[in-house]
Amino acid sequence: MIVYLNKNYSFIEDACISPLDRGFLFADGVYESIRTYNKKLFHYGDHLERLKRSLAEIKIVFFDFDSIEKIIYTLIEKNKIRNEALVYLQITRGSAFPRSHKFPESNINPTIFISVNNLESRKDKLNKGIKVILQEDLRWLRCNIKSTSLLPVVLANQKAFEEGAEEAILVRNGLITEGTHTNFFAVKEDTVFTAPLSNLILDGITRKIVLELCSQQKIKVKEKHFHKDELKNFEEFFITSTTKEITPIVQIDDWEINNGKSGAVTIKLQSAFTELTEKY
Repeated sequence: MIVYLNKNYSFIEDACISPLDRGFLFADGVYESIRTYNKKLFHYGDHLERLKRSLAEIKIVFFDFDSIEKIIYTLIEKNKIRNEALVYLQITRGSAFPRSHKFPESNINPTIFISVNNLESRKDKLNKGIKVILQEDLRWLRCNIKSTSLLPVVLANQKAFEEGAEEAILVRNGLITEGTHTNFFAVKEDTVFTAPLSNLILDGITRKIVLELCSQQKIKVKEKHFHKDELKNFEEFFITSTTKEITPIVQIDDWEINNGKSGAVTIKLQSAFTELTEKY
């Protein structure tokens, strides 16, 4: 695999960062995951704007945004991506000595790393749905920043894996927030419910698209928190993300939903999303 690191293309085995990089020492950085449809970066502008917001929130000064898109397409070509590509982009504050919690007093250059790989098909899970589990939301209170500080969600997602689930849905003070790397939706009486944007969830790009599709399809939406004890009042559920697209949930913990089948509203939104991406 060929990657991009600080103005250089190299094989991943040869790409090295300093042990003093603040991303390595403090998770002092942000990231984005972007995918292609029909070989084109999907909603790249939205991802770039979110990246800029995340950088601004943690006060990393980075200017070279104009070159990122060209770098990504160059990596796709160099790696001979055969179908669709998944892009990982990370920017940290950079390297400084001595190690210190406070920002470096002298100017340092941010570290930028970009990789691409083949995006595998999820058709089976999109059709059949997945199992999720509920886990306590132990993250910090700035979940709207796409930070590389991901240990709480790594542990929650590992717990899901150990229990044969695809995702862990996080619960804070009894209220559903989102998944470890997805947004969470519920449906009742042809109305879609999801947590409102706040510091407690990430403003997912696919989340935004789904809400737009709901408007186009005349599906009512309520952005509100609901309690985990209310889950059985809903008829269907799904998660969204760049890689998960719109994935039906057919089991939460030990509760099988809708006889293990996708719900009608979820299927309708999946169809609209597929139509959108096929024309992209």
